Amino acid sequence: MRSAVCPGSFDPVTHGHIDIVARAARMFDEVTVAVLVNHAKQGLFSVDERIDMLREALADEVGADSAVRVEAFEGLLVDFCRERGIGAIVKGLRAITDFDYELQMAQMNARLSGVETVFVPTSPEWSFLASSLVKEVAGHGGDVSGLVPAKVAARLRSRLQEG
Repeated sequence: MRSAVCPGSFDPVTHGHIDIVARAARMFDEVTVAVLVNHAKQGLFSVDERIDMLREALADEVGADSAVRVEAFEGLLVDFCRERGIGAIVKGLRAITDFDYELQMAQMNARLSGVETVFVPTSPEWSFLASSLVKEVAGHGGDVSGLVPAKVAARLRSRLQEG
């Protein structure tokens, strides 16, 4: 079985993330979306909230019965892959600046574990999109409904009103 992981912080999940995961699901038999636990960085949403939002969005986009699962991870991604028998890391690339960083990570991951990285160019309509940009626009009262799933937009508005 060909398996892959799509890692990220997903704070919050965007249509760009969903697009990459859906495309990975067409290339691999099984895809794990791995949500990074980073105790050094306070996210807008907790890891559990991000996992819930991803599961909701992916059920709508790729189907609840698909071979896509979502779980948290901390530590080295290659250890996560080794423990689960995952053979590939899928990374979306928006621009050449993403490639510079991701190539170094891919080479290190291959050296540490032999796990290969598959680069997937972001669909043109999402090439500008980043979670940090979504949070910035939403924080200034901008409409992000076309950038994130509807339930994520609602949670984002609610969270920012609390803060």
